[in-house]
Amino acid sequence: MAEAGVRLMPKTRSEYEPDPDAARPVMPTLSPGIRRHLGHALRSVYADILADPPGARLEALLARLGKSKR
Repeated sequence: MAEAGVRLMPKTRSEYEPDPDAARPVMPTLSPGIRRHLGHALRSVYADILADPPGARLEALLARLGKSKR
């Protein structure tokens, strides 16, 4: 049961849409150096993941998926 004064869902469609006049929060941007560092770190992590061979279970699932489309 909902508490008094608490609505679970908006009653009108306009309540779903954001107010176009409302100020949007300013999102801080990352410096180019930080973005470059994050990019290198992510590429390193994903390169390691892609270099590892898939497990036997994943290979079996991929084989089943390939057979079902034929």
